Order: sequence, then C-alpha cells, then structure tokens
Amino acid sequence: MGNRGMEDLIPLVNCLHDALSSAGQGCSLYLPQIAVVGGQSAGKSSVLENFVGRDFLPRGSGIVTRRPLILQLLNADTEYGEFLHRKGKKFTDFDEICKEIEVETCRLTGSNKGISPVPINLRIYSPHVLNLTLVDLPGITKVPVGDQPPDIEYQIRDMIMQFICQENCLILAVTPANTDLANSDALKLAKDVDPQGQRTIGVITKLDLMDEGTDAREILENRLLPLRRGYIGVVNRSQKDIDGKKDIKAALLAERNFFLSHPAYKHMSESMGTPYLQRVLNQQLTNHIRDTLPAFRSRLQSQLLALNKEAEIYRQYSPDDPARRTKTLLQLVQRLAVDFEKLIEGSGDKVDTINLSGGARINRIFHERFPYELVKIESNERKLRQEINYAIRNIHGIRTGLFTPDMAFEAIVKKQISTLKGPCIKFIDMVSEELLTTVHQCINKLSSFPKLQDETEKIVTTEIREQESKCRDQVMLLIDIQLAYINTKHEDFIGFINAQQPYNQNKKKGVAGMSGNQVIQKGWLTISNISIMKGGAKEYWFILTAQSLSWFKDDEEKEKKYMLPLDNLKLRDVEKGFMASKFVFAIFNTELRNVYKDYKCLELACDSQDELDSWKASLLRAGVYPEKVTVDGHENRASENLSDPQLERQVETIRNLVDSYMNIVNKTIKDLMPKTIMHLMINSVKEFISSELLAQLYALGECSALMDESPEQQRHREEVLRKHTALKEALAVIGDISSSTCSTPLPPPVDSSWIQTSSPASLCPTSVTGAKPVIRGHAPPVPRVPTHTGSTASSGINGIQQLAGLPTRAPSVPRRQPPAIPKVK
Repeated sequence: MGNRGMEDLIPLVNCLHDALSSAGQGCSLYLPQIAVVGGQSAGKSSVLENFVGRDFLPRGSGIVTRRPLILQLLNADTEYGEFLHRKGKKFTDFDEICKEIEVETCRLTGSNKGISPVPINLRIYSPHVLNLTLVDLPGITKVPVGDQPPDIEYQIRDMIMQFICQENCLILAVTPANTDLANSDALKLAKDVDPQGQRTIGVITKLDLMDEGTDAREILENRLLPLRRGYIGVVNRSQKDIDGKKDIKAALLAERNFFLSHPAYKHMSESMGTPYLQRVLNQQLTNHIRDTLPAFRSRLQSQLLALNKEAEIYRQYSPDDPARRTKTLLQLVQRLAVDFEKLIEGSGDKVDTINLSGGARINRIFHERFPYELVKIESNERKLRQEINYAIRNIHGIRTGLFTPDMAFEAIVKKQISTLKGPCIKFIDMVSEELLTTVHQCINKLSSFPKLQDETEKIVTTEIREQESKCRDQVMLLIDIQLAYINTKHEDFIGFINAQQPYNQNKKKGVAGMSGNQVIQKGWLTISNISIMKGGAKEYWFILTAQSLSWFKDDEEKEKKYMLPLDNLKLRDVEKGFMASKFVFAIFNTELRNVYKDYKCLELACDSQDELDSWKASLLRAGVYPEKVTVDGHENRASENLSDPQLERQVETIRNLVDSYMNIVNKTIKDLMPKTIMHLMINSVKEFISSELLAQLYALGECSALMDESPEQQRHREEVLRKHTALKEALAVIGDISSSTCSTPLPPPVDSSWIQTSSPASLCPTSVTGAKPVIRGHAPPVPRVPTHTGSTASSGINGIQQLAGLPTRAPSVPRRQPPAIPKVK
C-alpha cells in the first residue's frame, strides 16, 4: 500500500479542503491534485475505474466526459460515493453514481454533446482504493459534433489548460500504445505548461491491442522518447469486456498475468499495472502536498491574523441585545464625528494621495475659487467710466459743477459693493456642497445600518442647510454694513490728492511684491487650438512668472518653445465640449493682437478641474485677469465723448478713488468670508455632529429600529465568522501532519525535445460551411484573472490567489483559474 506515513497526508488535505470549502468560494484553494489528460477513447475513464474497482463512469462513443470530474478517492471501511452538489446523500449503488454524473452533466451542457468547464465534485470512499485526488477532463477532439461549437478543439484545450497550468497540479498524460507517442496531444499540452517535465507522468494504455510482433518495451523502460518521471503501462478492459460485465477484480488479475507472461514486459512487471500506478501517483501527490504545505500554512496564518480582530468583535456582537445596540449606536456616532473632523482639519493617517478631499477642497475654494470669482464679476473699464460720467452730470443737474462731487463717488462705490453679493452667495454654495460631500463620505461608513444611515444623513443635511441659511444672512449683513458707511478716512484709502495721479500708475502696483523672474506655477498644459495641418494639439511644459508665460518641450526645461509677455493679456473661460475629457481656458490680447504666431487667442487644456482652478488663480496672481462680466448687459454701448476737460479730470479722480476703496472692500471681504463660513457653517456642523446628533437620533424614539442590520452586513458577519473558523480548522489540520515523513527525490532531467509543442496549424478550426479558419496560438493561452470585481466564479478565484499566495509564473503560462464548484442544492 505504499508509504503509509505519506498516504496519511492526503486524508488530512481532504479535511483541509472541506474546512476551507465550508467558508465559501472566497476561501477555496486549489490543493495539489492530479489531472488526467488524453484524447478521446484513450482509456482515461478506464484507468479511473480501475483505481476505484467499480464501474461508475458514463460510457459511450465519442465525447462522454463533457465536464471536468474532480474525483477524491479515500480509503475507508465502507464503500459509497458523495457528490458536493448533493451533500449529505450517500450513493451506495455505483449505477446511481453513473446516472447522477449524467444528469448533472446534462443540467449544464444539454444532451447533445455540449461541454462546460464547471466541474463535478465526487468523493469515493472504499477499502479498495488508495488516497488520491484526480481530475478527469474531457478528451481532446478535433471535429465538432452535435451542439458543439466549431472551435471545440480550442475550447477543450482551453478547459484542460485551466487545470494543468497550476503549478501544484500533477499531469497524468494518458496515451494509447497503438498510436504514435511522438504525436500525443496529452504530452504536447503537458510540455507547454511543464517544459522541464517535473510534474508530468506518462501512462501507456491498450498495450494488449498493439500489432503482433510490436511492443512498447523501450518506451516503458524510458529509453525511447523519455520522460523525466517515466511511463507506467496498464491494460484496461476492452469494450467487449465492459459489455459482458467483466469484473474489475478479474480484469486487474488478467492485467497482472499479462505483464507476467509477456516476454517484453515480465522483467518489469512489478513496476507495471494499475496497482503500481496507484502507489506511484499517491507517492508523487503526497510529495507535492508536503512541499506546498509550509508556504500554505504561512498564508493561512496571515489571513487568520487579519481576521482575528473583526471576528472577535462579531463573535461578541448580539444583534438583538438592546444594550449592545445602544453601545454600537454611540460608537458609530462618535466615529462619525472623528472621521468628519479628520477630513476637515486634516490627518496624518490614511492620507489620500490621489485626490483632494474635505478640508483641502474647501481651502482651495477659500483661496483660489473665491478670489477668482471676485475679480471676474467686476464691470469693465469703459462701462465704469461711463457710469461715473453719468453720475457726475446727474448730480450737477442743470448747473455746471466746479468741484468733484463726493456723492458720485459714493453712488458708484455702493453699486460696486452690491455686485459682491453674487460671488459671495456662490462662495457659500460651493462650500456647502463640499460639506455635504464630506458628510456623505463619512456617513457611507454606516451602510451596515441602512435606517441609521438614512436618518443621520437627513438630520445632518438639515443642519447644514440651516447653517447655510444663517451664513447667507450674515454675509448679506456684512455687505449691508459695507454699504451703510463709506469710510474715506481708512488708512489704506488714497485720498483726493493721490487720486489725481494717472490711473495706470496705480494699476501697475497691482502685482505687488513680486519680482519679474519669480515662478508662480509650473505644469503640463496642452495647446488645443492648433490646427491639424500645423501639427494638432500638443502638450508642453509651461512656466508662469510674474512677467511672462513660457513653454518648453518637456519638464527638463532645456528647449524653450516660446515666451509670451503678460502685458495686455486677459483670461477667458472656454465651455467644455460634450465628449471632451480636458478642461480648457483661453488667453487673449485686449488690443486684439495675435497672442501666438497667427492665433488671436491661445486655448490651454489641463486634465482636471482642480488643475484648471489652480492655473486661473496663478494667472490672477500674475495680473492676468479674467474677461469682465458686465452687470447690465450693455457692455458694447459706446460711451459719450468727454469733451469737457474738467469733467474728464473729475471722472479720472473718482475712478481712482473707487478703485482704491474697492481694493479695501475686496480685501476685507476676502478676509471675512472664510472666517464667517468657518464659524457659522463648518465649526457649527462639527459641533453639531459631536454633541447634538446623538440626542436628535434618540429623539426619533426608535433607536432599536435604527440599529437593524442590512442583509449585506449580516452576510458579511456570518462570512467572517465562518471563514475565521475554517482557517482555524485548516491550521489545526496542518498541525496534525507529521514532519517526519519522507519523500522520494525527483528523477534527473531527460532530453524531451522529441515532444513537439502544439503547432498553430493544429489549432485552426474551420466551420462546416467553409468559413475562413480561425487562427489560434499554440496551446491556447488562458486569459489572466482580472484584478477588479467580476462574476461569482472570478471573485472566488481572486480569493483563492490571495489566500494561497500562489507564486507568479512566467508570462507564457496561462493564468486563468479553474471554475468554481457548483452550488449545493
């Protein structure tokens, strides 16, 4: 019966398989197993039946095995079979096992020769078997029949490759002795995934059907067409014997007599036959299991450690305990308050390195978006001078004024201050939306309790809207305060004497405290309005300074393409196209000159809204202001000529006074707006969540109902506990394996260059209608497992790889995992 110490490994591994299977597909593992590969009618099913000693596999002509059969043989005192899809039912009649295999096969594949990669799991307990785990795969075929698709050969090879490409799968390559071994499809596929022959075992069947005067002695002695692990010859029952119900025991006795009596094989009869093949396979399988268990144990331990804390919490959690529900509610609200504060105030743990969020986005609104909106809303220069002209003349009325009327200054200033309401309201709206997004991000963590999540979101959203309304009223009050009294004694106000200086001299001081060479921003931008005839849109490395905008070929800044002075430049928004992925803004010259070569404007594109806002704010700092937005829509109306020199002087004076005073107001608003919003909205919401939210939840009067778990959370909790228990059981099983067992060494390498890998010509199925052949690659590569979520089967596979920690294979080796086992009925 072989090495009993090694044989004892396999029942433990089968227990390990059961323990992991109880945790669901996410905890499945492809344990070491033997895949039986061969052509149709090569004798694969007969070899399996000889192992069991009973007839239990479907028989017939053509393709009979149409789904993979994972067969676990276990030595036991009684004889029966169990299917994983019929868990708990013992099949003592092997004819019923045969019928169940046929029924389960037809359930997925139909009755007209269709195939499916979903395996059937069968476990056979018998005192007449050794402990083996085998996979019987469909035979390799060339011609489609019945419901089979034209590329049936490719599909079957693909299915076989799903199993044999696994590094921990031993390959049993079955080849009839009455065929050309050098052209064996089984050996070709095995060499594709196992070029060194470390896990391929050759089996020669139908030795009794060879032509008279020929034998396979040199092959079985591994001298002709050698394999690293060699060959084992077997003699199966013929179709006549099967039809005549010849007993398998008698067939095994006849096989032994054949090898003992045949002159070419009798000298090696002890290393031939089905019983010897059983022992060899068991030894090789147990060797492989022992080699893989240490790494597997380490993976299981790491998975168990990762689940320990969560499983301990769930184990102590009682969903129906009122005290537990109250405690959980308190903890969740406290965690919500902490998470919200961390997102707003910033935190060093779990820093998002991909996108801005929470407080960082609000900070960008404070210091980039809001100043930009303030500048953009100003009316243009021509319109402002026209309004001052009308104000002065209307104040003087029928008389001709000798002095500059301060009432005109006050009227214009108040009108300018009133236009600030729009940007300020927009500012509040932007901050409010960011607050709602941040709160929603935090509340999503309550998804385990849907009612609690909904009520919390309603309460907090209502609070934000209330604070937003208060903040809006306060901001309106701030602007009304500015309108209530025009303080011409302000220390920063230029006064009448300084207002006599030309306006442009004061304006030049706008980009204050910034040297011409100071770099304000660098980054990649795409010039998007260059025609295709001139090369199309191109990406360059741009550098913005206080005096110029330059761009280079790349970020090494060696090859400068152009330098654009900032004088007389303005900024214009460009509406994003329906299918456009870039965010675009334009730069143009106010004197209608070409900005770049023969282009009147330069359209620059970046990848995100954040980049767009950053460039706009930087250009604003450099003195490139946005195109003015007029308030009353009469921008193009021509102003009247100012033929009166005295009136011209008065307009210029008031213009400078208005500009000086509005700079003071803008500076005040820029300073007070973030402070007001921070106090009335952000800090108030933080305080509300940390101190008032819990009380309002209790005030609903249905705290118990709030803590009803979602079905998804219930399943997750059960899954974690089940997986944790399964991992502990699996580690306990591994702990029972004795480290004193010994293994047989791997035979030395042999020259297997005689095996030709699958050629493209052999994998070109054509349809009956004469369509063009479908060109296939050699030994069809299997698609790799995706990293993102997919179907149920693929999600199970991801869990398998994570749990088992399988090593990365060479790129030429297929990587798709075998499909998931059928669900239990």
